[in-house]
Amino acid sequence: MVLIIWVSLSCLLGLVRCYQGTDLNPFELLRQELYGASTWETALSWEKPHAVYIGSQEGLKEVDRVGSLPGQPGDGVDFHQYSGYVTVDPEAGRALFYYFVESDRNASSKPLVLWLNGGPGCSSIGNGAMMELGPFRVNKDGNTLDPNQYAWNQDANIIFLESPAGVGFSYSNRTSDYKLSGDLRTAKDSYTFLVNWLQRFPEYKTREFFITGESYAGHYVPQLARTILQNNKHSNQITINLKGIAIGNAYIDFETTMRGAVDFYWTHALMSDEIYHGIASNCDYSKLSLSSKDCLEFVDKANDTAGNIYTYDIYAPLCNSSSTSNSVSKMNFCFVLPLCVKLVNTMFPARKQVSAFDPCSENYVHSYLNNPEVQQALHANVTSLPYPWKSCSGEVNRNWKDRPLTVLPVIKEVMESGVRVWVYSGDTDGALPVTCSRYAINKLGMPVKTAWYPWYIHGEVGGYAVGYQNLTFVTVRGAGHFVPSYQPARALVLFSSFLNGKLPPSACGFNR
Repeated sequence: MVLIIWVSLSCLLGLVRCYQGTDLNPFELLRQELYGASTWETALSWEKPHAVYIGSQEGLKEVDRVGSLPGQPGDGVDFHQYSGYVTVDPEAGRALFYYFVESDRNASSKPLVLWLNGGPGCSSIGNGAMMELGPFRVNKDGNTLDPNQYAWNQDANIIFLESPAGVGFSYSNRTSDYKLSGDLRTAKDSYTFLVNWLQRFPEYKTREFFITGESYAGHYVPQLARTILQNNKHSNQITINLKGIAIGNAYIDFETTMRGAVDFYWTHALMSDEIYHGIASNCDYSKLSLSSKDCLEFVDKANDTAGNIYTYDIYAPLCNSSSTSNSVSKMNFCFVLPLCVKLVNTMFPARKQVSAFDPCSENYVHSYLNNPEVQQALHANVTSLPYPWKSCSGEVNRNWKDRPLTVLPVIKEVMESGVRVWVYSGDTDGALPVTCSRYAINKLGMPVKTAWYPWYIHGEVGGYAVGYQNLTFVTVRGAGHFVPSYQPARALVLFSSFLNGKLPPSACGFNR
């Protein structure tokens, strides 16, 4: 899941008006308010590895072993499961919670994959593991599980990490930490988690390692990759065998996100010509110059005329459960303005795939992970947190400290290191549309090595792919923001192709 990240530009207007009449440019003040003291230059200045805490992990692997989960299918499973806490800051008592599933097919020869959901502030276990690519899906009763026949652990051993502290079951004894999270700390803590986790599971130390994730993980994944690469160069503690990263429907670059969203809504008949041309004429995304009264008036019109649609999958119905009345309903352009995010209406968005995915699944997962028996089986909530498990943390999101306007320089650096980089996109997502990804990639100006072509699964077009110099872009046809939820079979083909370093299969069935 991702995201409490889209908000109306009318909210931005409210912030800008607060600063009018001051000596500084209102956008500079807004930038300081949103990103705090950390700047993009600061994020790029990690030329030396930071100090990493490494604690004793002796015996903790067996402590973390999960015998079975409540409601697990009666015929058992063919893979090992583990879950528990890894301390990343002993002084603060900051610990990150993980759920790890080994592959059900020759686990000892399969790569290790880390999955990260975004937000910032959303759970990789409740969302990624339980609703997208994990081995189980929660049934309507909120108590039992069904196997996911398209689970990604068919091809890899997968860690689902709740990060940063304050997300899901992850916590800090110093609760002020929940107001200090940002891109930099998240990358450092996730790296510290990995170093310690590999001490706990030493058989994976030399295994090929991949990082995957979606939405705001478009920041998390490349930043963590960069942290790994830098520490591999300068640290003698451990070398992580990073081979590739993949980010789906990702927030990469502010300017192309804004432009891509507007173009997507217009070309998908969710916006009139008049509103489109009004926004194009009055809003300057490249300069973050969005305070124009005319610009904001057109954006408000876009919000109103888009109607009550489900932003994460524009063709899907909303969850009609009486317990879920908070689906994302309107067109939202502006990204990551935590001071004015509408938390109540966007915290727990319902989801739906046109064919098979239950739009109320998030309700079932919420019930399941708040079951004390489930928490005991997962070795979760050991400190008796004063709040229930939630899909996303509003406190973490509201208080996010640093978020660069673009991670394209980081992606470029990772590409140049020889690490495999894939960007993929479900083509019915209205939150971070496919056009945003395409515009961001085009900004890198890379030559095409393999021309755009349709890829296939079961005789049907699964999506489209294009190979650039050191980067691959793949679309998934008929998928919304949460690709493995909406198109699980196509998502598994995508994932397998990524691990193998080959483009998805053409009409003849061959990977390119």
